[in-house]
Amino acid sequence: MRTLPRSFYTRNTLIVAKELLGKILVRKIGKSQLAGIIVETEAYLHNDPASHSYRGITERTKVMFGNGGHLYVYFTYGMHHCANIVTQKEGRGEAVLLRAVEPIDGIDVMMKNRSGRNEINNDRHLSDTGHLKNLTNGPAKLAQSFGLSRNESGTDLLENKIYLTEGIAVPKSQIISTTRIGINVATEKKWRFYIKGNVCVSKP
Repeated sequence: MRTLPRSFYTRNTLIVAKELLGKILVRKIGKSQLAGIIVETEAYLHNDPASHSYRGITERTKVMFGNGGHLYVYFTYGMHHCANIVTQKEGRGEAVLLRAVEPIDGIDVMMKNRSGRNEINNDRHLSDTGHLKNLTNGPAKLAQSFGLSRNESGTDLLENKIYLTEGIAVPKSQIISTTRIGINVATEKKWRFYIKGNVCVSKP
């Protein structure tokens, strides 16, 4: 399927965050291809106290200030990586956190990437598509499953190693807008979006 164009990403961040739902995240590692349908996102704007870019450009956040359509991966809590899609034009400092995907390809590799996790080894509950629902239902789980670390931060999503394609159409009536998770400022903003009823969402 065709890679999403730059123009998809360089728009209003809240619009992009909603329209990322249903798109397919793809990563090629050697001969393996990993893919998942994006089912949950969170938007972070330049004037948002909860955003990494709020206090300006740093070595950590400079990728956020680049042109839309790049990957921004950060390390948090001394143990987890989280993957974001940079939006807007260069200099803006906005991005969308990928919170959860529904895995559709390369599941064996994803499980190996997450080997040792009790929720994978012990939880055998399956989603309606037959996939382990706890494999990618959270930003840290997603990043680990896809093997995303700070080494991938800055990757151009228009290239062929990590990219996004069209996936499924998600009607507006199926998009839930709610408050974001794991922050302690700007908690009132309903900038988290997810597909209603999808079992791979981190937290309905």
